[in-house]
Amino acid sequence: MKTEKSAFLKVATYNIHKGVQGFGPARRLEIHNLGLAIEQLDADIVCLQEVRKVHRREEKYFRHWPELPQAEFLAPPGYESIYKTNAYTRHGEHGNALLSRWPVMSHHHFDISDHRFEQRGLLHVEIQVGEERLKSELTAQSEGRLPLNVHVIVVHLGLIPASRVRQIEKLQRYIEREVPVHAPLLVAGDFNDWGTRITNMMRNQHLNEFEGAKHPTYPSRLPIAQLDHVYAKGLTPVSQMVPHGKIWRRMSDHLPLVAQFDL
Repeated sequence: MKTEKSAFLKVATYNIHKGVQGFGPARRLEIHNLGLAIEQLDADIVCLQEVRKVHRREEKYFRHWPELPQAEFLAPPGYESIYKTNAYTRHGEHGNALLSRWPVMSHHHFDISDHRFEQRGLLHVEIQVGEERLKSELTAQSEGRLPLNVHVIVVHLGLIPASRVRQIEKLQRYIEREVPVHAPLLVAGDFNDWGTRITNMMRNQHLNEFEGAKHPTYPSRLPIAQLDHVYAKGLTPVSQMVPHGKIWRRMSDHLPLVAQFDL
């Protein structure tokens, strides 16, 4: 775990396309490169979409398919990994995951599927952000306050615009029900929105992202749209960036988005 206090919280969101790129006999395994790339991002919290827990066909096809589920395999040393399944398929299952440099206090899954053709869910994780657990607890006792607990919700919304609106409405009701009013909150993931409707809905709930130039994340080979976002309430967005280069274009059909927040 991280042992020195930082003024900023660094959060990455990344749709990893199940760790495989290409189609048919030309498809290639990218999960090993993704592991190295995620470690290089050096984010405190990494939110992942399209993460496979198991896929029996691909396990047989690729000689170097990891023995661990993808979330555990991708977690840098010292990070905790949390995975929850969204979709069950003929050969396996996949969903959202979160990798955390800080201690995980609790985690939950909630189904936000809008119709039977798309299985979607949200992953809700509560994280204790700060110095290592023992030191944080001692500091809290001496200063008469609790450690900073941040709630993080990882989402992957549907492909149909009307479905996305209904899924955001479900998300908003979930937040009202499950997240304390004054708790810092991050909502990150692949929103699949090519316009501004979802961003406007998030703003109406006081969930904002870094204001400035857009950072396209899709498609990775020629990014023209920012489908991936990190919204926050109770934390101040200070920067946002997308890494570029040949290796990033190869690993997934999305590029990762990295955002920083003032604690």
